[in-house]
Amino acid sequence: MKRSLLAVVCTLGFSALAFAQDDGFVSIFNGKDLTGWKPNKEHPESFTIEDGAIKVNGERGHLFWEGTDGKEPELKNFIFRAKVKTLPNSNSGIYFHTKYQDDGWPYHGYEAQVNATHVDRRKTGGLYGVADVVDFAPNKDGEWFEYEIKVVDKTITVKITPENGRPSAIEFIEPADYKGSNPGMAGRFLSNGTFALQAHDPGSTVYFKDIELKKLD
Repeated sequence: MKRSLLAVVCTLGFSALAFAQDDGFVSIFNGKDLTGWKPNKEHPESFTIEDGAIKVNGERGHLFWEGTDGKEPELKNFIFRAKVKTLPNSNSGIYFHTKYQDDGWPYHGYEAQVNATHVDRRKTGGLYGVADVVDFAPNKDGEWFEYEIKVVDKTITVKITPENGRPSAIEFIEPADYKGSNPGMAGRFLSNGTFALQAHDPGSTVYFKDIELKKLD
């Protein structure tokens, strides 16, 4: 299949791929419990609260945002923003345009990778299996960094802002005839849906806090 796409990985000052300012953002995590979030049935114990953050550690599972009214959101265009911290050898991900499922890796939507030092070569800030950041991670274990995901129609922009260091970003424009990155990820294309946080394995510990959303529709 011919793929007319743009995937740019770069280090930049904030001008070229700048996101919106703070106005319009709403919190989707209260820092106290998992109100508004639903773990799937595989290993719900992999998601707990520690010091105002969602701690993700344990066997594979996914934590889906189901909204304040218990109805799974159908988001299309948005900016998602969160503070994230990894511990050594950890792996996780932030799914978007996805849908709740009881078990397995989410079939729908894209996964924004979270991984500084896990053996997987796909690192933080890439779109897993689609527009990967390979070998070099823009974040450091043990330090909070800001993760932003922006979707506008067919354009996905992912920006990583570490505590120490320069920000990095990728931009991916989904082709009109896109059918997923490979047969095993046929559902990974833009449509609409919600978010999910990934528990990857018992050796992985990742924290998420200050989770915010700005709708652009």
